[in-house]
Amino acid sequence: MDEHQPLAPRHTATFYFIGVSTLQSSIMNVFPRWATMLGLDAQILGCDAPLGASPATYRAIVEHIKHDPHVRGALVTTHKIDLLNATRDLFDQLDPYAQQCGEVSCIAKRGNELWGFAKDPISSALSWAHFVPPTYRPTVLCLGAGGAAMAISLATATLPLAQRPTRFIVVDINPTRLDHLREVHQGLHTDTQFEYILNADALTNDALIHTLPERAVIINATGMGKDRPGSPVTDAVQFPHGGILWELNYRGERQFLQQARTQEGKRQLIVEDGWVYFLHGWTQVIAEVFQLELTADRMEQFDSIASELRPH
Repeated sequence: MDEHQPLAPRHTATFYFIGVSTLQSSIMNVFPRWATMLGLDAQILGCDAPLGASPATYRAIVEHIKHDPHVRGALVTTHKIDLLNATRDLFDQLDPYAQQCGEVSCIAKRGNELWGFAKDPISSALSWAHFVPPTYRPTVLCLGAGGAAMAISLATATLPLAQRPTRFIVVDINPTRLDHLREVHQGLHTDTQFEYILNADALTNDALIHTLPERAVIINATGMGKDRPGSPVTDAVQFPHGGILWELNYRGERQFLQQARTQEGKRQLIVEDGWVYFLHGWTQVIAEVFQLELTADRMEQFDSIASELRPH
């Protein structure tokens, strides 16, 4: 969105996708097919804003969603925390996760009210269960302390005891994000031990990974490889034997994913990209905005349609 150009009034039912580079996302092709499957008469429209957009930009977007009768709601990606910080007074209701995390990933209407939800903890728990073995209490290293790190840490630290990480280490280049994460974690009732490391150097991340035990979970939640190039580690990194490597991006160059795959066989790694996370993230928001039930059969249909259009 141009910070000086207001959003145009809508004349048909519209579902917004608020991000940085929305046209590159698979959802722009997937959503119309999903809408047909669901019998929804609605179109998706991307709304791009630069990283670190002004509060005025976020307010203009949310006010447009709130007051345009044709707008049904929105999914918010990169801007979840900043958007809520700038627009909290425009929401009539925030769900418990949104209040706890200080972010919104889903904007929906209930009559004349605007509601905000943080769906990422739910999506994270569903994705985690897809590839992390049950009754497994790993050490987790999360590279990045933004909204995804917040969601994954909340989801995993509140799992049943047999599935809960023993340690959860978070690394970020921004002390404010680490402080916010620490503040939220202090309110949790969990035995997971959290650690926070301020670092911007890939070689230091390599060294930290070298200290991890076997079967540790390492997550790239930095956005590097999609929103910006590169990887939070170097090509010389040695991942722990039997480790689980989770690249949250499902598109882009994904250098971290390629680094993990070069060691996949030799180090007996489980390597996961962001596709399942993408599916759960979108379907949770669509279900909330359009007030749909996510049955097992419906999830199979979502997956089947999206997989046909998955980028390679």
